[in-house]
Amino acid sequence: QLQLVESGGGLVQPGGSLRLSCVASGFSVSDYTIGWFRQAPGKEREGMLCITKTGRSPSVADSVQGRFTISRDSAKNTVYLQMDSLKSEDTAVYYCAAGRPLLVWHCSNSREEYNYWGQGTQVTVSS
Repeated sequence: QLQLVESGGGLVQPGGSLRLSCVASGFSVSDYTIGWFRQAPGKEREGMLCITKTGRSPSVADSVQGRFTISRDSAKNTVYLQMDSLKSEDTAVYYCAAGRPLLVWHCSNSREEYNYWGQGTQVTVSS
């Protein structure tokens, strides 16, 4: 059974950092495109960034550019989201998702490209 489980969310002060983990089971993260999404109250789900089968991140949303970084540890079958310089507007439920890529060198932040989703983890940025 293909499954994604996010963890690492919590309460952090503005300017702080968090690292989210997305642990996969039933498949290898190296064989899929993995994306990170978030959804704040009253807003649509936002795709932030993704990692390709080749380990690159070509599509980073302006809202997180320079602050969020995606990485992968294939040995642990885990994808990470490093979040730095957090702002109150980053408060949301964060999801990881997986999709089977047609291209190994590209990925997108469109949720239509993803077939499998984690349960989400809450990130709250507040003083």
